[in-house]
Amino acid sequence: MDPFWDPRSRRRRQQPVVAVHPADGAPAADRTWPASIPAVAQVLREGIDLDPGVTFLVGENGSGKSTLVEGIAVAYGLSPEGGSRQARHSTRPTESPLSEWLRIQRGVGANRWGFFLRAETMHSFYTYLEENPSTGPEPLFHEMSHGESFLAVLETRFDDPGFYCLDEPEAALSFSSTLSLIAVLRRIADEGGQVLCATHSPVLAALPGATILEVGEWGLRPAVWEDLELVRHWRSFLDDPARYTRHLLD
Repeated sequence: MDPFWDPRSRRRRQQPVVAVHPADGAPAADRTWPASIPAVAQVLREGIDLDPGVTFLVGENGSGKSTLVEGIAVAYGLSPEGGSRQARHSTRPTESPLSEWLRIQRGVGANRWGFFLRAETMHSFYTYLEENPSTGPEPLFHEMSHGESFLAVLETRFDDPGFYCLDEPEAALSFSSTLSLIAVLRRIADEGGQVLCATHSPVLAALPGATILEVGEWGLRPAVWEDLELVRHWRSFLDDPARYTRHLLD
């Protein structure tokens, strides 16, 4: 039996698109950033095979999840400031050298298309699109709200079963818009694409069937949604907000 045949959709799934290996000469864990971050050090030591479908990296600020997403995206050939393999815009380079320390292996026959969506640089990416229009009509991104422009990118760029890297996309989205993003990610996975997403959103991380890796001082470890510190904190806060806020405001 073909292991990539999906009897539900009656079509063949793609093999895993991306596996990440340390490149020759990659540094060992040391005091040099970002190799000093436990999660980055683990990837430089062991590599990481991304599961088919959607993988979420969840952790506190500074845990290294965004650094990993950026490094893997750039090593794949995507623009460090967001966009596809063809995007070549740059304003103020801030990316780490991690991409130079990684080697990407794509599955046999995998689609080379990819897209890097990062909240902090999307404004400059919209300007780049205005200055370098595609052959078809583009949405007027700068005339939309932050959330509306994100949804427009999902509609116009997330339409092929390639490799998608997202860095905290929920930053621009309302609750209902985050649910729309969940539907987009599921569609990509069902069509044979692959997603790597750093997030702080318990809503986004609840996508059924997704792989969750919790990022912290331990490095990377598999987790289930119900056991995430992120989920426990949000549940506790929503049950009794005053219990948290009185310590801050008194």
